[in-house]
Amino acid sequence: MSETTGASYAAAGVDIEAGDLAVDLMKEWVRKATRPEVVGGLGGFAGLFDASALKRYERPLLASATDGVGTKVDIARRMGVYDTIGHDLVGMVVDDLVVCGAEPLFMTDYICVGKVHPERVAAIVKGIAEGCVLAGCALVGGETAEHPGLLGADEFDVAGAGTGVVEADRLLGADRIREGDAVIAMASSGLHSNGYSLVRHVLFDRAGWKLDREVPELGRTLGEELLEPTKIYSLDCLALTRTAEVHAFSHITGGGLANNLARVIPDHLHATVDRATWTPDPVFGLVGELGGVARPELEKTLNMGVGMIAVVPQESVDVALATFADRDVDAWVCGEIETRGDHAQAVTLKGDYAK
Repeated sequence: MSETTGASYAAAGVDIEAGDLAVDLMKEWVRKATRPEVVGGLGGFAGLFDASALKRYERPLLASATDGVGTKVDIARRMGVYDTIGHDLVGMVVDDLVVCGAEPLFMTDYICVGKVHPERVAAIVKGIAEGCVLAGCALVGGETAEHPGLLGADEFDVAGAGTGVVEADRLLGADRIREGDAVIAMASSGLHSNGYSLVRHVLFDRAGWKLDREVPELGRTLGEELLEPTKIYSLDCLALTRTAEVHAFSHITGGGLANNLARVIPDHLHATVDRATWTPDPVFGLVGELGGVARPELEKTLNMGVGMIAVVPQESVDVALATFADRDVDAWVCGEIETRGDHAQAVTLKGDYAK
């Protein structure tokens, strides 16, 4: 008569010890992503942030945002590079916060894996922590969940949520925009974290390219290009609000430049953006050419070289461009705000991209 072995969490595929080791490995990185207002350290059930710091505000408005990095995680998995994807996560969250003028205060993350590989999880958190440092916010906590049976042993996904604060009378948005305002573009670092389902379909399924392919137009391998981290603009945008009058920002993510800029254009106004003011990075042209992707489809899916937009009055343009130059941000005037008139849409892209 044989004995029946009882069920266990480990037998079901969840390794608690590996999870504990991952936490130990990530602690040094989380400690670097802090602010004076953070209370306590990693390991509690909730992250603590001293809200008395908000007393200096007359009427503080809390802003919140949450996001992930989409199918870009598949590139990280296939490359075996896990310490950059966190930059993408932070950028997607904090740059949504700063659009309304909010200073990012803190973030939390959620990492879901098929199997906990402690060093891999720690590398992901390292990237998130480094991104938080670049954004000026704290990483106050997170969760790593092991989902055997739902995800493969090497599969994972990441998500995050952030909180920021803005003085009520300094809230940015559509109600501040005026006719004659200038539209200033800030260059992206590449694809950022949007449109990777299209990019992967074109480059892998249709073109049959491999990640280790050397691509002369890119000056590096395809994998290195696709893993280029999302640029984080939050501190640059906040610096601009201190040096110049700003009416609005727009974070260019899924939906492309026109659709995202339209979100901050009031009903009676219209933005005209001139494509001739910039040249998109080669990766955008490659996706279009190899996939036979029409320009309208590219422009509503990818950022085409612009990661953030600032809308400022004309008298602030010189100061704005100087501020960005001082911070090594590639920025230029790409358009202007006009009356809506006969324009059916809030934003028009005109002309052809510069060669």
